[in-house]
Amino acid sequence: MVAEALADNTRLVVGLGNPGRRYDRTRHNVGFRVVDALAERWSASGRNAHDGVLFDARVSRAGHPSVRVLLLKPETFMNRSGQAVVSVANYYRLDPSDVLAVLDDIDLPTGKIRARSQGSAGGHKGLADILAKLGADSVARLRVGVGQPPEPMASEDYVLGRFTDDEEAVIRPAISAAADAVVDWIFEDTTAVMNRYNATPNESAEPTTNGSQTTDSSS
Repeated sequence: MVAEALADNTRLVVGLGNPGRRYDRTRHNVGFRVVDALAERWSASGRNAHDGVLFDARVSRAGHPSVRVLLLKPETFMNRSGQAVVSVANYYRLDPSDVLAVLDDIDLPTGKIRARSQGSAGGHKGLADILAKLGADSVARLRVGVGQPPEPMASEDYVLGRFTDDEEAVIRPAISAAADAVVDWIFEDTTAVMNRYNATPNESAEPTTNGSQTTDSSS
């Protein structure tokens, strides 16, 4: 089937993170872990394409038509995440509203989840690049809290570090819950996800982060 025919029933889920062993399972890579959890859940195989690792799955839920879901892990480093996203979106003729970005958030307690349908990047440079490259802010986003860095640690050092054992015990079920939230977004909408998973009901404001939530200088 051609890309044009699939566009009306295709969704793109982008997990944000940095490629390579150095960044594996760091706080900044929780988006990658959510994508990996979904790929495992759906037995989807990944391939190198569009400047990232792309998984392709056909997903069903009772009472709903099946949906083609593309799972993307950009390999362009966090600050250039939009390069991979726009490549996939253009190829499959997807609108920004067909895209969900899954990312870390230092302004949410570890393991808390918050969704929003649109808005600013809230200081997250990976999301900011996606919005800039797509030329729209109507990209749904699912934030997974990783907590605040302890004083006097810099934010960039904190997000590029790995979870402690205690934090890992919290983040593992949060990743599973985030994967469930992605499925709900696919078959319902962002409002349903917000009502079900957001830390505070009816919360609408983006977090106010400092601009340091980013990758290392090589990105």
